[in-house]
Amino acid sequence: MNKRFAAAAAAIGGFALTLTACGGGTGAGTAGGGSASSGAAEKVTSIKLVAAEYSKENTAAFWTKFAEAYKAKTGITLEVQVVSWNDIDQQSSTMVQNNNPPDILNLNVYASYAKDDLLWSADDVLSDAVKSDLLPNFVKSGTYEGKMYGMPDLSSARALFYNKDLFAKAGIAAPPKTWDEFVTDAKKISALGDGTVGYAMPLGPEEAQAEYSIWMFNNGGDWKTDGKWSINSPQNVETLKFLKDLSVTQKVTQNNPGKTNRTDGAFALFQSGKAGMVVGFSPLAATLDKDGKVSYGTAAMPTKDGGEPSTYGVTDYLMAFKKPGNQEAVKAFYDLYYSPDQVNTFIKNEGFLPVTQSGLEVFASDTKLTTYLDTLTGAKLTPTDDPGWDRVKLAVQQSIGAAVAPDGDPQAVLDSLQKQAESGS
Repeated sequence: MNKRFAAAAAAIGGFALTLTACGGGTGAGTAGGGSASSGAAEKVTSIKLVAAEYSKENTAAFWTKFAEAYKAKTGITLEVQVVSWNDIDQQSSTMVQNNNPPDILNLNVYASYAKDDLLWSADDVLSDAVKSDLLPNFVKSGTYEGKMYGMPDLSSARALFYNKDLFAKAGIAAPPKTWDEFVTDAKKISALGDGTVGYAMPLGPEEAQAEYSIWMFNNGGDWKTDGKWSINSPQNVETLKFLKDLSVTQKVTQNNPGKTNRTDGAFALFQSGKAGMVVGFSPLAATLDKDGKVSYGTAAMPTKDGGEPSTYGVTDYLMAFKKPGNQEAVKAFYDLYYSPDQVNTFIKNEGFLPVTQSGLEVFASDTKLTTYLDTLTGAKLTPTDDPGWDRVKLAVQQSIGAAVAPDGDPQAVLDSLQKQAESGS
């Protein structure tokens, strides 16, 4: 997700197309787009969208057609720039710092921009029909200080993927419902030998916060409690110790899970048929279906004591920067995007999940999505409504993997992250 390594300025002029998943970003500087009152200025004839690339095959193609439909409907030109998730953090931050933000930005963080009063709120640019159709948990995640600024474009939810053939060989009848059952099953699969591991665990920097979150949520923990950071709570320390134990003591994971990334590490291992279980999402299912090499099932996550399972949800946002005269053009953009033939087409093409109630009804006909859809409305998200989350997330990605190394100290790692979150540095 959150990559900050590419140079920003040189690539801003065109498309940068590289496949990955939901991305990250950070707000900084000020944009000279004005305040809400600037919407009364002379109307614009064009607006710009900077969109993250979800896939080479679909993202640019969708937005190109969308721009044509937008032009036909409004007479306004929509300039489209599609940027790799590897680069969009730095490029979008540079645009804002240079006082040249796009009108619409597709990213998975927004609160730092909202804090700086750079964004239109939903009250300014969303119709009542769209507001009422959005799923409540995504409205909540997009809300900063009582107003919604992060308009969800698509979502995903995680589930436990398991290899049916390996389960059968190991004599496992059903996916685990408790952590004890999970360990027992993972041991049986690892005992099959031939390089097979019970669980592929990615705590490398690509998406460590997601892997840790879903286990944390299923032990009653969270990143924040009652509005305050609770990263080093007893439940969270217990969770991280459990994950370390899977690798160091139980030895049911691949080598070096703290340095293993999701896409080219854990997912690749599962796709090769060498992992019994992995936490995945619908795009992984699409890849597995296309390959046709692994017979797999999906299930809810096991919980520590067998209680009601939670899932980890993700949504990205289409946020709108306040710029002179662009309010009505932005409203028209959202009206068109959230029309069912647009938003659902985009989500289906990219292999993700809906963000609207009407979308849930449309996607319900796909039985392969049942595991995700059943938990989507109750999915727990990371605290993207906190302006400090992006900074905390980066620290988590860089450091939490060290806790599951043989000499790792889960308590010390989480204590350090707690201090960083509380200090704002």
